[in-house]
Amino acid sequence: MKVLIVDDSSTMRRIIFNSLTKVGQHQIVEAANGREGLEKVREGGVEFILTDWHMPEMNGLEFVRAVRGIASMESVPILMVTSNAVSEEVMEAVKAGVNGYIVKPFQPETLRAKIESVLKK
Repeated sequence: MKVLIVDDSSTMRRIIFNSLTKVGQHQIVEAANGREGLEKVREGGVEFILTDWHMPEMNGLEFVRAVRGIASMESVPILMVTSNAVSEEVMEAVKAGVNGYIVKPFQPETLRAKIESVLKK
């Protein structure tokens, strides 16, 4: 499964990358913001997306809306990874098309469980 990580923090991208490899995911691409993420999506093959919310140029919510506007990406699972757990923001993300939400910091096993949960839906 090709996974796209979209986060402006290179440290957080590395943490997510390492967490994914620990749970058996090895086909991983990265982007530093929503605009770069959208370019990666348009290149094709992305089957799962993990995106931060707060990023420069194009934030995670704008990115999710743009991805959902691409017909071939309507059903690709998207997991929002952020430090905010405000219920209004969670609801806004769900309305935009996010399939799941995980709050930083997290353990690799928590990420794995969340990805499995999103994939089962």
